[in-house]
Amino acid sequence: MTDLDIRPATADDLAAIVALLADDPLGARRESPDDLTPYRAALGRLADDPNQHMMVAVRADRVVGTLQLTVIPGLSRRGSTRSVIEGVRIHADERGSGLGTRLIQWAVDESRRQGCQLVQLTSDVSRTDAHRFYERLGFVASHVGFKLAL
Repeated sequence: MTDLDIRPATADDLAAIVALLADDPLGARRESPDDLTPYRAALGRLADDPNQHMMVAVRADRVVGTLQLTVIPGLSRRGSTRSVIEGVRIHADERGSGLGTRLIQWAVDESRRQGCQLVQLTSDVSRTDAHRFYERLGFVASHVGFKLAL
């Protein structure tokens, strides 16, 4: 995987990122690759926030993976800083290649570099393959997550 570059996402990557987000049963219902307008605005907000890291994995000038890493200072856990990994997607052609492991490892390493004491993520209950993947990487399903749609 020496030909892989993990770097911050740019506006030129947006269509490929949205395509990755939409390329599964859950994402197909939530994402709209035909209208990038709201995604452009969101990418601008992310770029303006130093605690947000919207990343892409690129191989041969092609976006093959993405994730968002958010660094959150806090008071709990003796004033610790934590990070949250969101929106992890790997191109269908790359699944099983080790790319997902490499991308998550980048996020864990960056979290350490940023002084985080904890890395957390959520995964939809229906994504059982993803749960096994995260557990193999050392993540523990220690909490129950709740969401409220607004």
